[in-house]
Amino acid sequence: MVDPRRPRADGSDVLDALARSLPSAALLTDRDVMESYRRDQAALPGAGMPLAVVRPRLAAEVQTTLRIASAGGVPVVPRGAGSGLSGGANAVDGGLVLSLTAMDRVLQIDRANLLAVVEPGVINGDLSAAAAERGLWYPPDPASAGFSSIGGNIATNAGGLCCAKYGVTRDSVLGLQVVLADGSLIRTGGRTVKRVAGYDLTGLFVGSEGTLGVVTEATLRLRPAPPPPATLVAFFGDLKSAGTAIAEITSEVVPSVLELMDRHTVRAVDEWKHMDLDLDAAAMLIGRSDAGGEQAANQIERMARACTSAGATLVARSSDPMEADLLMNARRLALPALERQGTILLDDVAVPIGRITELFEAIERIAADHAVVIGTFGHAGDGNMHPTLVYDHRDPEHVARARAAFQDILRAAVDLGGTITGEHGVGLLKRPWLTEELGDDGFRVHAAVKHALDPEGILNPGKVL
Repeated sequence: MVDPRRPRADGSDVLDALARSLPSAALLTDRDVMESYRRDQAALPGAGMPLAVVRPRLAAEVQTTLRIASAGGVPVVPRGAGSGLSGGANAVDGGLVLSLTAMDRVLQIDRANLLAVVEPGVINGDLSAAAAERGLWYPPDPASAGFSSIGGNIATNAGGLCCAKYGVTRDSVLGLQVVLADGSLIRTGGRTVKRVAGYDLTGLFVGSEGTLGVVTEATLRLRPAPPPPATLVAFFGDLKSAGTAIAEITSEVVPSVLELMDRHTVRAVDEWKHMDLDLDAAAMLIGRSDAGGEQAANQIERMARACTSAGATLVARSSDPMEADLLMNARRLALPALERQGTILLDDVAVPIGRITELFEAIERIAADHAVVIGTFGHAGDGNMHPTLVYDHRDPEHVARARAAFQDILRAAVDLGGTITGEHGVGLLKRPWLTEELGDDGFRVHAAVKHALDPEGILNPGKVL
């Protein structure tokens, strides 16, 4: 198996083979150009210098690349738009970066069968726009929808703002075309909603972070466009009250959106965009129902009662689309608003919804213990929170405190029966914690699957496992 830390030969034979076999525009070797392909958006994990960057336009070119890399024992790091937050797309010294951004075609929107067929480089928001032109909707809606790719969404099983009701990316993937480490091409799943012939290989590849194969085409489930949503916003004097409201809401209704922002995040967004938010509140909760008509109004009213009962300081309802979109935009701005205040270390933990209050309490305690600012926001409807540490990367002591707080948040999530990552992936950032969550035997099974599909270990080595 390839060791990403072990020095390798100069790779000239592999480069020569790639140059003979691929279009000239598909192979990049200039170090200055390759610099922009070395890492994703995670600040802490290290990144190597690749031998070359390959930018295929066709699945056959992906096959060629992997055949040559496999024969030469050269590692390959699949890469989407580079918006990942766990170091999962960081380059390996002497390896290849396989950038799939040029494979960006929406191949089909099938209204009759409610599906789309796309290449991995398609941007999430572009697919949504193409579906909307046909009166359809693609539910996975991460805050990065405007710049993250479908291939990257599939690699990390991304969630998003609508996951409380419509699930995560895996719930919208019907089938995949995948190139394996040896260059062979397989298809998994298909165009039917139900399919139980053989193992669920589609589900296996979704969330595998490029360690098992390279997705070159995806068949995705679409839905009819929902009615305009009704929206609720509630402010709370403390996070515990917000957690109580979240648990009550999710036990009574299934909101299409249920998102939370804490005081630090609300203030960061308002300082930037001047949206006249309640800066004294400890938390802001945004709820939505897309059930339509009287049913939506009823669900919003039940959410409002849960918030009031939990001690909300203000509850407001809105059916005005522009006002509602402004509130949703505030949530989408959470991460870039915190980025304006310093270097960020974004966590991605999820706990059972009934324990979300305990998670909030643990985050507040960890922030105080390590004297770091933590802005918390995320998907309250499914217990997936993004505690975001803001620190000064120029101060070694500050960096050390941030790292320690990050580890303590992971520990808190695991201890609460949760997970170290809800949608961003393990990558490099959380790799040491995987055995803690899976257990020794669970980890052994993962390693066996990896070896079966990538026996030489060339695909994204050092990531996840």
